Amino acid sequence: MTCPTAPNIVLCMSDQVRADFTKGVGFELDTMPFLDSLAARGTRFRRAYTTAPACVPARTSLLTGRWPSTHRVRQNSSTDAAQVSRGDDLVDVLRGAGYQLFYAGKTHMYRDNPAEYDAFSEYGHTKAPDSTTEQRAFTAYLNSVDMGPTTAPTPFPAQQQYPYRIVSDAIQQIDARDPDKPFFAFVSTPEPHNPYQVSEPYYSMFSEDEIPERLTGPADAEAKGGAYKWLRDLVEEKRPGYDGLWRRYRATYCGMLRLIDDQWRRLVDHLKEQGLYENTLLIFLADHGDYTAEYGLQRKGAGIPEVLANVPLIVHGRGIEVRDNKTDFVSIADILPTVCEAIGRPIPLGVQGRSLWQMLTGSDYPAAEFADIVTERGFGGLPYPADARPPLHFPYEGSRYDELNSVTQSGSSRMLRHDHWKLYEHVGDVGELYDLGKDPMELHNRWDDPSLRKVKADLMQRLQRWAVRLTDDLPKGVYEPRLARHNWYRTSEDDGA
Repeated sequence: MTCPTAPNIVLCMSDQVRADFTKGVGFELDTMPFLDSLAARGTRFRRAYTTAPACVPARTSLLTGRWPSTHRVRQNSSTDAAQVSRGDDLVDVLRGAGYQLFYAGKTHMYRDNPAEYDAFSEYGHTKAPDSTTEQRAFTAYLNSVDMGPTTAPTPFPAQQQYPYRIVSDAIQQIDARDPDKPFFAFVSTPEPHNPYQVSEPYYSMFSEDEIPERLTGPADAEAKGGAYKWLRDLVEEKRPGYDGLWRRYRATYCGMLRLIDDQWRRLVDHLKEQGLYENTLLIFLADHGDYTAEYGLQRKGAGIPEVLANVPLIVHGRGIEVRDNKTDFVSIADILPTVCEAIGRPIPLGVQGRSLWQMLTGSDYPAAEFADIVTERGFGGLPYPADARPPLHFPYEGSRYDELNSVTQSGSSRMLRHDHWKLYEHVGDVGELYDLGKDPMELHNRWDDPSLRKVKADLMQRLQRWAVRLTDDLPKGVYEPRLARHNWYRTSEDDGA
């Protein structure tokens, strides 16, 4: 049984959020003032990364603490629990610790069975548990805008938007809890993922005139070539002139962020009103980012640029250190082992993420353990050539398309971040190397630069260490492996358990 003082845990996830789009990290517009204020009273990780820039692989990593190459979920179509290779996951650990489990919002992962939770309310990008005429009309509207961005305010009140309804459902679930048991609430908004739409006052909150200039445009997608150019050409074919709306796209995206921020505030205010705030661990993150018109692109799909890979991660609660962490590289896969240690449970065998609990609570931790991080991409096989026009799961004609398609996702890649460097290793002996301090949008590949030979060798060695580390420990046989305390591998201390 769990100790009566075990913390409640509220995990708030939004889909497709850029980490650099709030004033608290230097963005010009004040998109999420509440989250910024919470970060100022807790820990914000500036260098948090997804394991894959796609919903289902990333969310599977969140639950399992494993990278896609190990849990074997590498595309968004894989939501069947039987397809996941894992040991005990977040749901198993919390249920075993006596937690009540609540879910409200978008799932898009294998843990989507209502029977696995004490309360469950599921939403998608264009579907919801509608029960009124107005709710059904709003969902019909979402299905009509063809994934946006729209050029007019959504003709429904903000209370009909899914983030508002999801938080309302979460509040109801929490209020119906058993007060003698701790609870875990997973609250997941589909927004600000496309369709890019929002109601007033959020639609007009950030005007197109005040939107900051983007760092890259369509010409850079053409210059980068490969999947970037292919995706740019595809969207132009589907929606000629679409990039002319890039400022509206960004303005609406910023309005969606503020809508979500207001709902997170409403949820936390309710915890305070119910006397739950002081004993609740709050975790805010996203599964991956969004181009928001960089490279002249929308959504995600090509490559692993920082706008897709770097995600927001904020942790707040009693005992959490007040820190703006700008140095340590952490991952969405680190959430499970961190929660395990926060509630005093062992980290399950097969988990590859590392506990952040000592870092969060001000204890000593080895800096080398968090000196780099990797992100993966791809379904497998080889990349398609530039002139490819293979069979797709959507027609070439019409405006419908899926950016995570056979061309943009074929092949395999691993990206490593260390210091201000970024290195890619692609299947087929192809690589990329960028100095993000001088080239944040990855426009000048320095893979063959002889002056960076030593830098590249060091980064390749780091990537190789990760390749060894991500060798699967499952399934467990009859022998007992020596496990690393906190799942820390790179330390000079004797951390074997």
